[in-house]
Amino acid sequence: MARESVKRAATVRGLLEFGVDLFERSGISYGHGTTNPVDEAAWLILRSLGLPPHDLDAHLDRPVTEAQSRAARALLEERVATRKPAAYLLHEAWLGPHRFYVDERVIVPRSFIGELLLGDRPLVPSLGTRGLSPVSILDLCTGSGCLAILAALTFPRAKVDAADLSEEALEVAKRNVADYGLQDRVRLVASDLYSALAGRTYDLILSNPPYVKAASMRNLPPEYRREPRVALASGADGLDHARAILAGAREHLNPGGFLVVEIGHNRRALEKAYPGVAFEWPRARAGKGFVFALARERLP
Repeated sequence: MARESVKRAATVRGLLEFGVDLFERSGISYGHGTTNPVDEAAWLILRSLGLPPHDLDAHLDRPVTEAQSRAARALLEERVATRKPAAYLLHEAWLGPHRFYVDERVIVPRSFIGELLLGDRPLVPSLGTRGLSPVSILDLCTGSGCLAILAALTFPRAKVDAADLSEEALEVAKRNVADYGLQDRVRLVASDLYSALAGRTYDLILSNPPYVKAASMRNLPPEYRREPRVALASGADGLDHARAILAGAREHLNPGGFLVVEIGHNRRALEKAYPGVAFEWPRARAGKGFVFALARERLP
């Protein structure tokens, strides 16, 4: 970089200008924790400096040394050169105030269910905000373990089983469960959906399963192709996993229990596949239709 550019990058603000310009020219894709070049660049810069990722304004005029500037710029340039999501470069993902370790063995956590667990909107609309108090929870397709951990924090009386087909993903989840000190309440299970859970029943089953349809898989940006394919693809219409989860849910739910599943943009396809089923649709910040809730007694 020319001397003048280095001088401009002598503060966090200067680094941010460099990063945003670089990202806008490169045409990279977002969606793994941020949605725009400003937030993506800020996250990488602040973390490279050892600063909290959510407090940009307080640090904009903070001076940086030449070594710090070089390190931050190298990270920004690596983001463009490799097309790795920032979460993989930093080995962290955030759901609200909660940090989770991630690497390329797991999908980067991003979940409407996580938002609902953390927020004041009801996880199950018919029960209201405080109407759910499960003591046994199953998190299917747990990946990094983030939803199992959030469920354990949200429902402090509950025991949680966190199941995943991938042994590698469970290694990541094990690290996160230990980071939160929840080894006594969150049990990791190697299981292809319900296959290793015979005889076990729950008050609440959560799942953020794969739900990307085949046509969309063919057009994924490079950032999404960095994630495990097994954590994304779910057949022609994106509902292969949702169908299997629905099919086995009654056997694994206690009377009065609920199933809560994230399906992305597949609401129309789901309702077409299950006409007459009274799905409930919790409202997230982005609206309704991304997560369904269904009482055991209303399962198809």
